[in-house]
Amino acid sequence: MIESTTVPSIESGRHPDPGRSLSLHADAYTLDHWFEVDQRRIMARTWQWICHGEKLRDPGMFVAETVAGMPILVLRDADGHLRAFYNVCKHRAHELVAGEGRLRNLVCPYHAWTYDLTGRLTAARHTRHLVDFDIGAICLDEVSVTEFAGFVFVNLDPGAEPLTEASGGLAGEIVEWAPDVADLTFAHRLNYTIRSNWKNVVDNFLECYHCHVAHRDFVSLVDMDTYTVTTHGIYSSHMAEAGKAVNSAYDVSAATVTDHAVWWLWPNTCLMRYPGRGNLIVLKIIPAGPDLTYETYDFFLETADPNEAEQEAIRYLDDVLQVEDIALVESVQRGMRTPAFTQGRIVNDPSGSGLSEHAVHHFHGLVLDAYRQGDGR
Repeated sequence: MIESTTVPSIESGRHPDPGRSLSLHADAYTLDHWFEVDQRRIMARTWQWICHGEKLRDPGMFVAETVAGMPILVLRDADGHLRAFYNVCKHRAHELVAGEGRLRNLVCPYHAWTYDLTGRLTAARHTRHLVDFDIGAICLDEVSVTEFAGFVFVNLDPGAEPLTEASGGLAGEIVEWAPDVADLTFAHRLNYTIRSNWKNVVDNFLECYHCHVAHRDFVSLVDMDTYTVTTHGIYSSHMAEAGKAVNSAYDVSAATVTDHAVWWLWPNTCLMRYPGRGNLIVLKIIPAGPDLTYETYDFFLETADPNEAEQEAIRYLDDVLQVEDIALVESVQRGMRTPAFTQGRIVNDPSGSGLSEHAVHHFHGLVLDAYRQGDGR
């Protein structure tokens, strides 16, 4: 049988009403074709999280990252302007920098072509004899960059709508629930390799219908009766009060943050504020293949050294919650590769509770909208 790779085949069974809809077709999670479309139509055309603003606070500070498979460089120039470029030398395409740090100019490690922090070529060894070669006309290719709610994002699409406009009230929500976000500092990172499609990871994140079954400790940490999920244009908000009784996840007896506030920003960034001291956790979901995803969890806290309660919270996320979630999405990926599954029914609670999958339905709609922007073939 020849597998169909058209948009209609993927959205077959979808209904605008989540209470009457099926999920995305399994092909969208398993075929090489749709992974390539995800990279081209979604990751390369959306705002991608890079770092907390503290890493680019001063002139000369830089961060190198990969976005949609492309090497990207973000820096603060000598005049204090935030800039982003393709991290590619205009001579022979070598990457200019790696990691993060501070510098006065950009020197390619291949042939030492040198650029200032505005991306303009200032020196190129042994080129004076070249005909029609104008150093001043050569500049690095720029990428759209913005500071948003204390963080830095880039977008490879030169025509992208500004994130502040595209995201509606998201920045205001973050500042309301996490007014200290700009003052927090990086404290810890967790890294994961997951044998599942990135969309399965997002699907799992967007609903707590599975929480009572799969996350017994988590449902003692938050008051599930107060858990609500609200979808917006390109994000969704997931809010709950902290549980009032002693929980089995980690100690929150001295917590100053007593709410569980989570935001998912299309397509692959999740911002989380857990009960405890002032904090914000950024989950970045990185597509690496049709059945391969990388994740980073960055913890931004009041101090660079987590206190005992925060260390306990990090251990809980690492040793318990992530172990549970990774096992779930890897099992789903295996199931999607069998002839026994094509699509499943979206379970919708009209009240918007955490036990509903309406945010999954919302995400699938954004995926399909992105697919339709191209030919999907």
